[in-house]
Amino acid sequence: MIDIDELKFDERGLIPAVVADARTKRVLMLAWMNRESLAISMERELTCFWSRSRQELWLKGDTSGNYQHIVSITADCDRDALLILAEPDGPACHLGTESCFEYPLYVSAERGEFSLDGLMALLQGRKESPVEGSYTSYLFDKGLDKILKKVGEESTEVIIAAKAGDKKETIYEIADLCYHVMVLMTEAGISAGEVLDELRSRHIIDHKIKQEKMTE
Repeated sequence: MIDIDELKFDERGLIPAVVADARTKRVLMLAWMNRESLAISMERELTCFWSRSRQELWLKGDTSGNYQHIVSITADCDRDALLILAEPDGPACHLGTESCFEYPLYVSAERGEFSLDGLMALLQGRKESPVEGSYTSYLFDKGLDKILKKVGEESTEVIIAAKAGDKKETIYEIADLCYHVMVLMTEAGISAGEVLDELRSRHIIDHKIKQEKMTE
């Protein structure tokens, strides 16, 4: 852990702070902090910034209700920039979007980014706007029973591959299972964030149990 006195604020007494979603790691916004707003942020565990246009402190969410609950603050190697991981209560952008970074300027044709959020968005799109010939649209068209059947079948395939000790096949079948589970999540209106929150709560419980066992 470093001390706030080790940070390098610029000639205006400011330091840039990039805020990312602690669950998805998606960049939400870029803002500026001075020593006072950073101290408030750490004390309240809510992002507080310095408005360069209004020349005043502003607590993110005070007017919109979209507070950002701080999980961690990390400085870069030069100590002149901050990365804040936070759990947002709502959209980060004043335009109502999840992130301020919503406008692609360039995307590599060969190095396309993959993410679970991107896949979930694609599945939701196939559910809302079916595409002829799409297997995903076919599953949604057949309904819950078909989706559940596929989840059951893929679970069995994972067990068979793992029991056989075939790592490559197990990976393949786990990927199939994950896909069909995500189709089920989309059908049931369950977001990836909700599942991550449940896993996070279990991790905390598991950690406490381990600590208790160590003290016995």
